[in-house]
Amino acid sequence: MESEDDMHDAESPDDYYSDDMADYSDCDNGDYEFLDNVPDDTDDIILSRQQNFTVLKEADIKQRQEDDITTVSTVLSIPRVDASILLRHYHWSVSDVHEAWFADEFKVRETVGLVEGPVIQFPNAREVNCGICFEGYPLDQISSAICGHPFCRTCWKAYMNVSIDGGPGCLMLRCPDPSCGAAVGQCMVNQLATDQDKDKYARYVLRSYVEDSRKTKWCPAPGCDYAIEFVIGSSGYDVACFCSHGFCWNCSEEAHRPVDCGTVSKWILKNSAESENMNWILANSKPCPKCKRPIEKNQGCMHMTCTPPCKFEFCWLCLGVWSDHGERTGGFYACNRYESAKQEGAYDETEKRREMAKNSLERYTHYYERWATNQSSRQKALADLEQMQNVQLEKLSDKQSQPESQLKFIIDAWLQIVECRRVLKWTYAYGFYLPLHEQAKRMFFEYVQGEAESGLERLHQCAEKDLQTYLNADGPSPDFNDFRTKLAGLTSVTRNYFENLVRALENGLSDVDSQEVGYKNNGMGVGTIGGGASSSTKSKSKGRGGGSKGGRNGTAEDSTGWFCDQCTYMNLKTSSVCEMCRQRRL
Repeated sequence: MESEDDMHDAESPDDYYSDDMADYSDCDNGDYEFLDNVPDDTDDIILSRQQNFTVLKEADIKQRQEDDITTVSTVLSIPRVDASILLRHYHWSVSDVHEAWFADEFKVRETVGLVEGPVIQFPNAREVNCGICFEGYPLDQISSAICGHPFCRTCWKAYMNVSIDGGPGCLMLRCPDPSCGAAVGQCMVNQLATDQDKDKYARYVLRSYVEDSRKTKWCPAPGCDYAIEFVIGSSGYDVACFCSHGFCWNCSEEAHRPVDCGTVSKWILKNSAESENMNWILANSKPCPKCKRPIEKNQGCMHMTCTPPCKFEFCWLCLGVWSDHGERTGGFYACNRYESAKQEGAYDETEKRREMAKNSLERYTHYYERWATNQSSRQKALADLEQMQNVQLEKLSDKQSQPESQLKFIIDAWLQIVECRRVLKWTYAYGFYLPLHEQAKRMFFEYVQGEAESGLERLHQCAEKDLQTYLNADGPSPDFNDFRTKLAGLTSVTRNYFENLVRALENGLSDVDSQEVGYKNNGMGVGTIGGGASSSTKSKSKGRGGGSKGGRNGTAEDSTGWFCDQCTYMNLKTSSVCEMCRQRRL
């Protein structure tokens, strides 16, 4: 059994930079990792839990559209324009088109508007009346859909202009004749519409492939024209675009793994709602007894004067008229009336409400400040990463006489910092909604969060400050390889910490038993979880060192799990060391 001193030594920073970390490239990247194969035409960051999505450029979308149209046209032996109409109706699902078509072709044609052959024909007519303006026109100035209803080109152009200006609904354009449902395809739009309307229509067709599909979405980042195709049924929803914006496929908010979408929705709503303003007003102000406007007292005596036009003078403590106060009531800085009334319980309910509002506000502020701080730190890290990629990496390569390919460990470190800041930010939203009565889970959560945050701070400081020494050096530094080992080791260790944190939160901290999970006080302010546990639980913790090999407590009859040899995390089933401590040993 290791002593506490040995345990502290095992957690010292020197261990993070040991020779064992030199082969950091072989470390398991876990559930979330950074992709190495960044396309040559972008310097942006690509981040993925696993490759469960594909980023599509406009050319990719067009190609997929053409491929789907070709497939349907070939299988069903219909013109490409008809295949395009079918696919738009069935939200670009080739399988749905085939299933519906082979089930009842006639019904599909009737629903979509694919009329077989002209309904109206004018074989010998020299002039035909337009069905909209009722003017007579030669046949070469008359156009019609497959149904054959005649309309002049001017009326067709006006009809298409109004429809296209109306939005994406123009993709379901039908014959202008009220009694006809024949579909109007893109080829006819290209023949008759203005150039501006043709461009709009083509844009609607392109966007429909993404917006109508169940498996594709546009990247929600402002100004981004990329789309994301997602593998439906994947375990994780976080995706990332070439523009470096990461978002949740399920709710379209920014990427928030490991926190679920419901928690994120509540947190964002709370940040933007007026409820916190009301809590602040209730906690830090009192209503004027006359006009009821809230008043904040931030300094001075108890003599308050409301703002014009009210100008009511009153005592801040008891809210009574100030003319009834003076030396006999305690002067300007006290109020005997208030103290006596408080002892009688006259202000209990009001003070209780104010105290509850203040506590609630302080708790929310605690979590929000840390959430916002990590957000700003992540933005700063993104800027530093871009600066490193575009400017400093070349400079460092010249200073240290090393090829840029050998400096990839620095980029890996910054990518890890960016991702970890994002994860850490959302753990504070998770912590805010973690039930207060689940003390064991709260303490375990705070422990793994604290370990991860501590590792991240070490990594961030090394990448941000220690690197400057080598950037400002006059020539190659003899200890640069030591810095490489140190930074690579910190990157690997921090990744492991955050994998443990993410895994714990995604499992809902399910490994924590509220009665039988504990931590030994190891100098980090973490005492026994569930300190108010029953005497039987305490006796198990007390007997930790007297068990058999592997930290087993007592006998098989009175123990429900194994204690970790290093951090006393309980509920292990087979191993003597928990996953988190095992990763830290690697």
